[in-house]
Amino acid sequence: MEKIRNMVLRLGISRGTYENFVNRIVELSILKKSSYVCVANVHMCVEAYDDDEFGKAVNTADIVTPDGMPLAKAINFLYGEYQDRVAGMDLLPDLLEEAEKKGIFCFFYGGSEKMLQKSKDFITERYPNLRCGYHSPPFRNLSLEEEKRDSELINKFGAHLVFVALGCPKQEKWMARMKGQIQACMIGIGGALPVMIGMQDRAPVWMQRSSLEWLYRLIQEPKRLFRRYAYTNSKFIYLLIKQKLGQLKR
Repeated sequence: MEKIRNMVLRLGISRGTYENFVNRIVELSILKKSSYVCVANVHMCVEAYDDDEFGKAVNTADIVTPDGMPLAKAINFLYGEYQDRVAGMDLLPDLLEEAEKKGIFCFFYGGSEKMLQKSKDFITERYPNLRCGYHSPPFRNLSLEEEKRDSELINKFGAHLVFVALGCPKQEKWMARMKGQIQACMIGIGGALPVMIGMQDRAPVWMQRSSLEWLYRLIQEPKRLFRRYAYTNSKFIYLLIKQKLGQLKR
């Protein structure tokens, strides 16, 4: 998998096939390399443009996947290169399957107690030979001491692969801080976990392929997502056109 990235606005998106991404994440996990993976969509791309600290956290990641179809198409629009979509909702079950085959220990960090209990039940049934740990931290900013305790908990469990469900941008900033402290590959899975365990529905395949998965999510959660999508989607299109015309400031 190539280390060269395609810049979309101010975000460097890793290149490669979907299979390349899965293999590389599994490789980092087996090596227990302290590393992290960001699963980027349009919202993350605009956040990285607006917030230098967040942009640095994402661009420092070992891998940045093009989660949303709009990002995969943006790469083709800007560079004339085909790029597979590498969605968190696909990566999560595929990585769990590989982890079960290869004896990789997994850890789920974040989400509510209810979500983690449902996750535990789902994984126990679907991946009976997979060893997993779970921890739901408080829904507030943690102290340095609390973060240290959590990293020690994960390391003591012996995790190779840590699925982080704290939401964007919190999970990306947390992974950036934990690099060098947690001896595992961390990956921010955002909304992929509730979809996998059946707490939320995923858009039909035709909407996924038509770059309309965001619309399906908006229909499910209009109050929470309307303002976000109205701002990020329109700004993304505007900035993408400016980048294509060579007018985007670095």
